[in-house]
Amino acid sequence: MTDAICPCRVIDTDKRGYADCCKPYLEEGKAPPTAEALMRSRYTAFTHGDIDYLEDTLAPDARDDFDKKAITHWAKQSEWLGLELLSTEEGREGDAAGYVEFIAHFNHEGERYAHRERSLFRKLDGRWYFQEEANRKNQPIVKGPQPGRNDPCPCGSGKKFKKCCGAAA
Repeated sequence: MTDAICPCRVIDTDKRGYADCCKPYLEEGKAPPTAEALMRSRYTAFTHGDIDYLEDTLAPDARDDFDKKAITHWAKQSEWLGLELLSTEEGREGDAAGYVEFIAHFNHEGERYAHRERSLFRKLDGRWYFQEEANRKNQPIVKGPQPGRNDPCPCGSGKKFKKCCGAAA
């Protein structure tokens, strides 16, 4: 896998290999230096089924209803097709917070999805964490059927859809 193009780069023009992109965060314990790097590594963690990384990079105050079993099932049953970076606001090395907007493409149970999200990231004790989807009023763009109420939320929060993006509907 180390010679392959990193999963977070499939749609982008940057074709860095996994070893030079997300591997240091997922396998070597290095902290992503920016909110964008964390978001990309979290997408790659979904493609690898690395649920421990997803939980570890979720802000501590957002972990109360992280459903590890459901997220594991959902991540492993999905075919990950690529990531599009739409925008980044702040979230650099010296910032305390930042936003990253992206579209994650995947197939799940025979349906193709394009999940659009603007995520809030916060830096705590020198490490970046995913805090929450920042625009809950604007539902993510999803092609195909919406997730069921008890399915993991496609935004990657680790919460059930009904307690996350589905709560805003």
